[in-house]
Amino acid sequence: MAYQDLQSFLKDLEKADELLRIKEPISPYLEITEFTDRISKQHGPALLFENVVGYKTPVLTNAFGSFKRITMALGVNSLETLGQQILDFLQVEAPDSLIKKLRLLPKLKRLSNIFPKLVKTAPCQEVVLKDEEVDLNKFPILHCWPLDGGRFITLPLVITKHPITKVRNVGMYRMQVYDKKTTGMHWHPQKGGAQHYRVAEELGQRLEVAVAIGPEPAMTYAATAPLPEDTDEVLLAGFLKNEPVEMVKCLTIDQEVPANSQIVLEGYVEPGERRKEGPFGDHTGYYSLPDDYPVFHITCITHRKDFIYPATIVGRPPQEDCYLAKATERLFLPLIKKQLPEIVDINLPIEGVFHNLAFISIDKRYPGHAKKVMYAIWGLGQMAFTKIVVVFDKDVNVQDTSEVIWRLGNNIDPKRDIVFVEGPVDVLDHASPLPMLGSKMGIDATRKWPEEGFTREWPPVIEMTPEVKEKIDKLWEKLGIKIEE
Repeated sequence: MAYQDLQSFLKDLEKADELLRIKEPISPYLEITEFTDRISKQHGPALLFENVVGYKTPVLTNAFGSFKRITMALGVNSLETLGQQILDFLQVEAPDSLIKKLRLLPKLKRLSNIFPKLVKTAPCQEVVLKDEEVDLNKFPILHCWPLDGGRFITLPLVITKHPITKVRNVGMYRMQVYDKKTTGMHWHPQKGGAQHYRVAEELGQRLEVAVAIGPEPAMTYAATAPLPEDTDEVLLAGFLKNEPVEMVKCLTIDQEVPANSQIVLEGYVEPGERRKEGPFGDHTGYYSLPDDYPVFHITCITHRKDFIYPATIVGRPPQEDCYLAKATERLFLPLIKKQLPEIVDINLPIEGVFHNLAFISIDKRYPGHAKKVMYAIWGLGQMAFTKIVVVFDKDVNVQDTSEVIWRLGNNIDPKRDIVFVEGPVDVLDHASPLPMLGSKMGIDATRKWPEEGFTREWPPVIEMTPEVKEKIDKLWEKLGIKIEE
């Protein structure tokens, strides 16, 4: 089912025993983080803190922090099935025959129902704060880690429009609170919001920005998805919901925001204005260091009467953001396979914080095929930042870390099978010699062919015969011994 707002999602989480209510007093300064971090490490439930010291507003964390909750949020039973549907969403090809036209009709019917619906009144505008009433101190914004530069809004949907084309972008960029009316705007150079700001600066224009906090779950996920440039995330959310996202016009700027959001911040960033932002305890497990970023000036705050403040905690994995990223891995795998059909599966392990490691299995078809895949991966959107790419044969289960390490250790000769390249790296990569520029490594862990210069005989993997395995399976069953898959 498609959730209309955060409140309806929480009701279902509670019914499914996926929500824990915390009624004891707890501080938004460090304590909510510590509580949430412990629960995340145990793969525990979503948390609703109902007695936040100094505030009447409840704080929600870890709402997307399991595969069950992320599938519930997206209204599906299988991320793999949804992945194929997203491929249809991103690539609807023109039919060249009657049969293809008929097959296209169901896709077009669904696509016709994804465009946002503009409404005149909205829950997110039940309370309006303008002028001197604008005050971020009214909200239980978290100070997450001891060395953080201050309080950070950690789950914001930052909405901008390209100054020339007016194409919308929705991204998720942390926001450090400077005072009651200003925050930092931490968008990395490769992000859509940063590109809109660059164009605005070149034109010498102010860029209007809206920030939605706590819309329907599908919209929150869509803001994190690595969509092709100029693809509207609101359309993806409509596709995921199979119904339009209701949007409402802002009161002080020319932007639209999800009508069912909990809180909306309206404002702007000025060209050329920068302010020191950070440090911040980041998803790498290390602090990202202070740097200069644009400043967001708030002109108006609106919110629901019964609003909840949603936040996410990032730090050493596993954390909630790991599940959002794993959902993206599964949902966008069909799109990667469309471009590289030899790929069988991809695993971006949680411990690799999604830009350090990629395990890839391929249907190897010719000498040097693994290296071809490495270079292709480094040319694919956000995958360009992957520090280490390891390629295996198609019979390797790359989701099984034990098998991956076993194959890796056995299948490579370091001098022959490792390649290094230079190029852009993730902004948060603190090990690179220069910010955003460093080296990457590719490892060919496939079986080597004679055509690749391997003159020895590649040994067979030890395996029992099917007949003996079946006989012992039956014996185990008779003895009541559990057979683990």
